[in-house]
Amino acid sequence: MKQHRTFMLAIACALGAMSGASNARPLEIKLPQETASYKPSTLPGYNLTQQNCMICHSAQYVSTQPSTSTRAYWDATVKKMKKPFGAPLKDEDIPAIVDYLVKTYGAEQPLTNAAVSK
Repeated sequence: MKQHRTFMLAIACALGAMSGASNARPLEIKLPQETASYKPSTLPGYNLTQQNCMICHSAQYVSTQPSTSTRAYWDATVKKMKKPFGAPLKDEDIPAIVDYLVKTYGAEQPLTNAAVSK
């Protein structure tokens, strides 16, 4: 008798699940447009960064890195994006990208007037 009750409960659950599935509709998710952008620069790495880095992540990702990040940090990070993450970077472009990142977001940023006056 207990097996019969378990079997009937399983059938009731399956029927309930199937009836709910008939009302299922595809969920439409609309994401906002990307608003973050890389800081403009005359450095050659700026264009390379624009072309290559936003394939995988937003420009905002770079701005969340510590502003004290050294050239070695950026070099390791860019190389990590190429391997193992598979970013389609040319080896000869990596030094220019690293140069742009460290001078624009990292430890080699020029001092601003506000930083000098402190």
